[in-house]
Amino acid sequence: MPTDELGASPDEPPAGRPAGPPGGSPDELADLRARLSAVEAHEARLDRQLGASQGSQGRHRARSLLAVLLILLACVLTPLGAVAVWAKSQVGDTDRYVATMAPLARDPAVKAAVTNRVTDAIMQQIPVDSLLDNVAPDDRPKLGALLNGIGQALTSGLTGFVHTQVQRVVDSDAFVTIWTDVNREAHAAIDRMLTGQGGGAVEIRNDTVVLDLAPVIARVKTALVDNGLSVASKIPEIHTSYTLVQSDAIPTVRTGLRLLDLAGFWVPVLALACAVGGVLLAGRRRRAAVTAALGMAAGALLLGLGLSVFRAVYLDRLPAGVDQAAAQAVYDTLVRYLRSAVRVVVALGLVVALGAWISGGGRWARTVRGGWHAALGSARNTAERAGLRLGPVGRFVHRWKAWLGWAAVAGAALAFVLWSYPTVLVTLCLALALVGVLAVLELLDEPGRPEGGAPAAT
Repeated sequence: MPTDELGASPDEPPAGRPAGPPGGSPDELADLRARLSAVEAHEARLDRQLGASQGSQGRHRARSLLAVLLILLACVLTPLGAVAVWAKSQVGDTDRYVATMAPLARDPAVKAAVTNRVTDAIMQQIPVDSLLDNVAPDDRPKLGALLNGIGQALTSGLTGFVHTQVQRVVDSDAFVTIWTDVNREAHAAIDRMLTGQGGGAVEIRNDTVVLDLAPVIARVKTALVDNGLSVASKIPEIHTSYTLVQSDAIPTVRTGLRLLDLAGFWVPVLALACAVGGVLLAGRRRRAAVTAALGMAAGALLLGLGLSVFRAVYLDRLPAGVDQAAAQAVYDTLVRYLRSAVRVVVALGLVVALGAWISGGGRWARTVRGGWHAALGSARNTAERAGLRLGPVGRFVHRWKAWLGWAAVAGAALAFVLWSYPTVLVTLCLALALVGVLAVLELLDEPGRPEGGAPAAT
């Protein structure tokens, strides 16, 4: 066997090293296996964390997408909800419908149109030939020949007389009462008007919504008889119509209003539920609240713009014989409460967005809150130097201020919901009342005052 320069065999271990199996000692192999197992366990743990992170990101993206969809749905449902509430109020609330139509009784354009329509209806029914009934038989041929010569002037004079009497009735307070009574009685036919079925004082004839003026004609007939035109007593009962709305889009609008009437107040409730759900699902809830509030306000604003655009289109498409001024007055009166609802939703959206923004963590929001706290804190310190001591009240408010604040917010929201028909003024008053309550809570708060001691240094 060959030997190296030291005289030892190459297969023999060097002097001082114990012999062992090839490839390392058992301890080294166990250590390597332990390290390998630790590496594998670490890799498995990283894989699980990576999978969980990817799953969490996937769920977050899904929640964010659902939040966006819910907020968009709330924005779309907002104008539909306003129209649904308006349609439901016009059908289900007689006083509301009468209040809607009441201003038309004093509108000059409507009064002029009603006067002309009633005058034409009466002149078509006055038996002019009966004017000769009280004339002696021998004189009738001569008077008849005379009337044939001046017949046009006689008709014109009679028409002027009737027109004057009609105008007196229309300008009197009696017409306001008649108009109110007609519309109150007509309210029972509004549902039939929406469905296009049946008759009543208000009904749809093809593409025209008409109002029966029979009570007005009856009052004018009595006035004519009282003023010496006894032949007016022979006028039969006349059911003439006054056109409220005329458009070829009425069948489509009627179908939509019918659906919204059936939906009623559930449409705005669904819109609010979608907005709340979107905010709760969003990762940045305060930003989502601001977006939802502004989006719903924008949806209502689009409805208001749509009403103005439809008004122009509607007036342009009226037949040539329709009084434009009267038609404009009727349209503006019918949608005035809907426009009021638009303004309320816009104001409410801006108020909610402002409140959510101020409560956020932005630099300007913190500046506003800092000014608020500083001003109210200064007022509280001034009151304390003047001798005001809140005692248990201040400690109670300090402990429960957050809950009291949310209770005030809930109370303002509940008052708005329970208000029959809130206006912009009501909305702003509720918002100012809420701010006042929050200011009182801030003034009553005594932060850092230990029980029975002096205020802590700040």
